[in-house]
Amino acid sequence: MSEAGKMWGGRFAGELDPFFAKFQKSLPIDRVLVFADLETNRAWASALGRASVLQPHDVTKVHAAIDDLATHVRAHGVPDDDDAEDVHSYVERELGKRCGDLAKRIHTGRSRNDQVATDLRIHLRDVGSELLAATVAVLANLVHQADQHAAAPMPGYTHMQRAQPITIGHWALAHVEALARDHARIKDALARMDVCPLGSGALAGTPLAVDREQLATALGFRSASQNSLDATAARDHACELLFAATMAMTNLSRMCEDLVFFASTEARFGRFGDRVSTGSSLMPQKRNPDAAELVRGNCGLVLGGLVALLTTMKGLPLAYNRDLQEDKSALLPALQRTIDCLRVAALAVDDFAFDTDRCAKEADRGFQNATDLADLLVSHGVAFRDAHELVGKAVDRAQVLGCELQDLPAAEQRRLLPQLHLDLSQALAANVILARRDVLGGTAPRRVREQVARWQQLVLAANRPATETHRR
Repeated sequence: MSEAGKMWGGRFAGELDPFFAKFQKSLPIDRVLVFADLETNRAWASALGRASVLQPHDVTKVHAAIDDLATHVRAHGVPDDDDAEDVHSYVERELGKRCGDLAKRIHTGRSRNDQVATDLRIHLRDVGSELLAATVAVLANLVHQADQHAAAPMPGYTHMQRAQPITIGHWALAHVEALARDHARIKDALARMDVCPLGSGALAGTPLAVDREQLATALGFRSASQNSLDATAARDHACELLFAATMAMTNLSRMCEDLVFFASTEARFGRFGDRVSTGSSLMPQKRNPDAAELVRGNCGLVLGGLVALLTTMKGLPLAYNRDLQEDKSALLPALQRTIDCLRVAALAVDDFAFDTDRCAKEADRGFQNATDLADLLVSHGVAFRDAHELVGKAVDRAQVLGCELQDLPAAEQRRLLPQLHLDLSQALAANVILARRDVLGGTAPRRVREQVARWQQLVLAANRPATETHRR
């Protein structure tokens, strides 16, 4: 095809080099914007009608063509080997088959710059809704685990060393807190993105008498952009949404690392079921935590998308530059990976079965009650630093004797801890230690149940479908 046949080919007589023509083509990536582009075309045609650029019957004909093309795309999709350069030229060509030269007239007063900026925001609005729903699914399953195991003891760790006992419910709610912040970040990013660039032209605004606020409302945006130069060049909304996704993936990865360890032979705190596990092609005994490992592995790919997008943006002058074509290559696959990983993580959390008996047994081992022993000494008048030293010596002696602190022989207890005249096996039991942490945010079962009730209400509220403000 002669370059004169392109959307931009007026001053070009020659042909693109075939390799470069394929290299610069964006349809395989941006075809996912097709329905957003059809919405944009519908709204712009209506705006042109109100500005008397198109007659009412022309607008009706354009709208009918858009409806017909939408039906065709739903049935057949957009082939990635189509000759069109990008989704906008594909839509214009296909509308031309349905409404003739009106397809060319729709582009009056508009640029592909404000068109793609609008399309991307519309598409990301939908992707953001999927991200929110997928995050809520993980939250709901974590809260369910917390509800089931609010009082079940398990070892808590720092530096991957046993530290103090916590409850399984407290562990689950820790990940709820992190992922809930991710949910809030996604919502915040979507709120800041809720601005319509359409009508900004290539960079300087449209010369047509278009009511841009009315146009924004028609497309379901809160408002119209206030500066045409910024509107066509800005991609910080894409960066922000991708950062929120990257942070969610980081938190998912940390949760999955916990679960992989919990399912290990060394820990044996629980196991994944058949829905999310695979075996070994060589070793028949293996049950591999593949779902959790794959989520963990995908974290780096999403982070790579964020770094790529930020790196693309950092040196671009205003306004639009062709570099921005590559924003979707970095952005869209990373967001879809995040949605997929959230869905898999929800499955993995739901599928994981804790061995509560073993978790409780292990919560009483490894000197995790050492801090509580020091606190008992403090309650008997010993300064904490002195108590810390006394307990450290008691731990050394218990290791030599091969027992836990609560099992120190009476003679050793009198020699090492003369200030205490109580039964350590009772005072240092895991359930007693847990009950002592009865403060807001603590691991006491009563506090965990309070938080479970709170999160059940919050997750229920987050799961209610938002009222749609834009046409679908």
